This record gives sequence, C-alpha cells and structure tokens, in this order.
Amino acid sequence: MNDSSWGAPAGSGRGGPDQGPAPAGPAHDRHQAAQTRPMPIVPDVPAGGFQDGHGRGAARPSGPLFRDETPHEHPQEPMSSPTPPQPPRQKKSAGRDLGAAIGVGVGLGAVIIASLFIWKPAFVGVIAVAVVVGLWELTSRLQERKAIKAPLVPLAVGGAAMVVAGYVRGPEGAWVAMALTALAVLVWRMTEPPEGYLKDVTAGVFAAFYVPFLATFVALLLTADDGPRRVLTFLILTVVSDTGAYAVGWRFGKHKLAPRISPGKTREGLVGAVTFAMAAGALCMEFMIDEGAWWQGLILGLAVAASATLGDLGESMIKRDLGIKDMGTLLPGHGGIMDRLDSLLPTAPVVWLLLALFVGTA
Repeated sequence: MNDSSWGAPAGSGRGGPDQGPAPAGPAHDRHQAAQTRPMPIVPDVPAGGFQDGHGRGAARPSGPLFRDETPHEHPQEPMSSPTPPQPPRQKKSAGRDLGAAIGVGVGLGAVIIASLFIWKPAFVGVIAVAVVVGLWELTSRLQERKAIKAPLVPLAVGGAAMVVAGYVRGPEGAWVAMALTALAVLVWRMTEPPEGYLKDVTAGVFAAFYVPFLATFVALLLTADDGPRRVLTFLILTVVSDTGAYAVGWRFGKHKLAPRISPGKTREGLVGAVTFAMAAGALCMEFMIDEGAWWQGLILGLAVAASATLGDLGESMIKRDLGIKDMGTLLPGHGGIMDRLDSLLPTAPVVWLLLALFVGTA
C-alpha cells in the first residue's frame, strides 16, 4: 500500500482514461483530485479519550505511530500502585549493656556470698549499706522530680538501726525501730517551714517502710541456725524468677502483662517466672533447707514469682510517676541500687513467713 490509496472509497478507483467518468462534484474533479493528497484515517478514540499536555482531550491511535514501529516494541505496562519500601527488620535488643550487667551481678554475688557464709554480722552490714544507698536514691529522685523533701538523715540512721534491731531483737525490735524512725521523720521536718510538711513526712514514712523495714526481713532470715542457706534460697529464687521472666518474655513474649505500668513485661514472661521459680524452689527446699520438702518449694517458688513481679511493677509505677527510667546510675547495666532491690524487698517478708510456717524460725 502507498500513500495515494489512503482514504479512497471502498470498491472504487481513482478515475482515469480507462475508467468511467468520475462522479459529479468538486471533491472528485479530475484536476483537483490529481493535486489532492489523501488524508490519513483517524483511528477510534478509546472511551474517555486521552489528555494532552494542556489537559485537553486528544486522540491517540491504537496502532503504531510510524510505519517502521511495531506494537510489541513499546508494550504498555499495567498501572499499579507503588509498593512502599519495607523497613529493615530489627533484632530484639535487651535494652541494657549485658556485659556490664553480668559483671556487676557477679561482683555483687561474690560480696554477698563471702559475707553471708564467713561472718553473719558482715552480711547485716551489707544490708544496712544497701538500705542507706537505696534511701538516698529514692529521696533524691522525689526531690528532683516532685519537689518532695523527705528527710534523709533520720531515714538513713533509722533504716540502718532497723536492720540491726531486726537481727538482734527479732520482729519486735524491727517494729520498735520502725516506729521510732517515723517519729524522727516527723520531728526532723519541723525544723523547716510548714509549707509542704504533710507531703514530705508522708513520703518519709513511706520510704522508711518501703526500703529498710522490708529489708529487715532478710536479717530475720539470717537469725535461724541455717540462716545463710535461707537467705541464699531467697536470693536464688528471686533472681531465677527475674531471669525466667526476662528470658521467656524476650523470646516468646507477645501479650502485655501491664502495658500502662511496664510495657516490657508480658504474660509469657510471667509464666516463665513461675515455672523457673517453682523448679528452683523445689530443689532448694529439698537440698538446702533443713526439714524442707520439695512440694513446699513449689509453693514457695509460686509465691516468690508473684511477689517479685508485683514488686517490680510497684517500682515501675513509682518511676513512671516520677518520669524516670532508673532510680540511679550507680550500677552499670542495672541502674541504681533500688532498681535491684525492687523485686527483693517485697519478696523478703513472703519468704520469711512461708519458711516460718514450713520449718519454723529457729
């Protein structure tokens, strides 16, 4: 086909000497027909048409634009929405410097074990030092974040005396020291202006109960004949509970336990804490505690897992109210002393009570 045949009516020729006369009309006059170039066929326009660069409708041929172009040379790709780039998957992080945490933990464990089994009064001194440092951290954060001035001096002196009185005089000595410490807080605060007196002394009495009074039950555990093994059982069960909660929660945790208080804790972690603590409790009661039984260890482990978890959540509530992550920075990888005592403090009276019921206090 050449260009001269474009637009000729079907079934007719161009009209020449050997053909019949051309139809009448100017469009088919021989003279003008020789000088007229045929018009290209306008292809069908798809529904909706096309848009040109100025937003006007424009027809686009459905075939090739040029004679040497074939349809398959520029295939039309289907329209599809772009897929947003996916962020790289991040590995789970422990959130702390595990190397420093393990090193500090081993160091603290060595100090505790040495003082516990070499000379009992030395371990009482370790408890008193931990109490004083914990009170300093707690009162400092209260003053920094809430402008609450709980008097540290009577708290520190009364707290250390409370631990010693519990070891020497038993529960009665601990209660008397607690009452005297609360009274000292009330009197000490009277030396300052009355503004904020009520909140300051309330915080002081709370601090006296929360830190030294609960820690006194560790000293009460130590007074028994097998006291060092009772204290070691208490420490092992609490650490194993925390470790089981961390390990299982980090690996399998999906369902939050208390997202408003501590978003990192999961129900799976709680199951791990209970499982690990019950197993460790059965072993400790069977092999470390005089006249202990494995089934008592199961009960003891369950109670420790519950109290340790509640203690951890309790301090998390305090830190969330204060708007801080850690109570201090004294222990690399752990935070402060109070960040290590959070699960130990409420667990001490639970262990002391259950051991007293199971095997007595002597």
